[in-house]
Amino acid sequence: MNYKETTDFLFSQLPMFQRIGASAYKANLDNTLALDKFFGFPHRNFKSIHIAGTNGKGSTSHMLASILITMGYKVGLYTSPHLIDFRERIKINGEMISEQAVIEFVEQNRELIQEMKPSFFEISVAMAFHYFSVQQIDIAVVEVGMGGRLDSTNIINPLLSIITNIDFDHTQFLGTTLELIAAEKAGIVKQNTPLVVGKTQPETQPVFEAKAKEKNAELFFADQNFECSSVFNTIDGKQSFNISKHNSLIFNDLKLDLQGFYQRENILTVLQAVDVLNTRKLIDKEITNQILYSALPNAAKLTGLMGRWQIVGNNPLMVCDTGHNEAGIKIILEQIAQTAYKKLHFVIGMVNDKDVSKVLAMLPLEAIYYFTKASIPRALDEKILKQKADAFNLQGQSYLSVKEAVEKAKKNAEASDFIFIGGSTFVVADYLTSL
Repeated sequence: MNYKETTDFLFSQLPMFQRIGASAYKANLDNTLALDKFFGFPHRNFKSIHIAGTNGKGSTSHMLASILITMGYKVGLYTSPHLIDFRERIKINGEMISEQAVIEFVEQNRELIQEMKPSFFEISVAMAFHYFSVQQIDIAVVEVGMGGRLDSTNIINPLLSIITNIDFDHTQFLGTTLELIAAEKAGIVKQNTPLVVGKTQPETQPVFEAKAKEKNAELFFADQNFECSSVFNTIDGKQSFNISKHNSLIFNDLKLDLQGFYQRENILTVLQAVDVLNTRKLIDKEITNQILYSALPNAAKLTGLMGRWQIVGNNPLMVCDTGHNEAGIKIILEQIAQTAYKKLHFVIGMVNDKDVSKVLAMLPLEAIYYFTKASIPRALDEKILKQKADAFNLQGQSYLSVKEAVEKAKKNAEASDFIFIGGSTFVVADYLTSL
């Protein structure tokens, strides 16, 4: 098999949640544990940091990976979903796993895959851990796929567990209250392993405190210790932060090359994680301020992160972002509101297994909408999306593909306008693939 045939096999033969939704979800770790045993427990051969949360876990993972890379470690990074190429999920020091390594893994284990019938995510995690072990990495930054307790990544025993925040997403699997969702995410907490929580929330704080006590896990809430006192955009396309710890300024003009208002929260989570790694001596080198000032301005460059308030065009300004739940869309809308433009063109598509009405109710009435559908079975039909949007007086037309919708928006937009592309990770993926 060549690489395309290999990935086609993975996508078509294995149930993939991102594509088909609920039927791909496995409510146990049976296959994951069997695969782990089959490959000789590869996750035991490297240190790791485990990151869960509703929003921000991808950005947080990439920031931490960039810091560890800058320190000279050989760093594995496992994230999901991918936007353009499957190999984005599995990286070492910012370099994607080779096509040949993917081909060989699938060819050598095709019989096992066909016999066991693991989910796409289960085999992806097995591939990642096997690859990291073979390549003899020093440490892996591992992003949870969904939830935590039953996630395939939850077989690792990390140096540090991180939960960025809790909001409503995947409620059919994780629960319909913030407390229930937090309990699922808290499933990654391990015995005697420090836990960093990014955001203090009244509904979830007691859940994390109880779990930390149960596991004898030292607990740190980032926003109780660190504060972003100011932030501004620099002329070189970065964000600059002034960060205080217990009301004392500790970072002045700390730059980050990831855009998006939500990075104000994520960077505090990262700095709390760094503080714990240092003070508890969880790794054999100290993460100095010099490392942070070097790594964070190059986080996306070092790790290849895409789709987070990514500027993809100017005159008109064009931005894509993978934010897709209520909390994610809310902060995107805040940033749109603070962006200068004459008219807003909003290219939007969503998935069919979520309550889209809550997001539609938040969207600005003055925008022109281009309702579309990503190229996955789970995507909500563009005409149905438009019908639902009509009830909220959102004005626009429906388009068969993301590419067609974006082309129409570009045709309609003036140089001083703003085109936003999002609503779903897969809308952004389709757009970036079309470039």
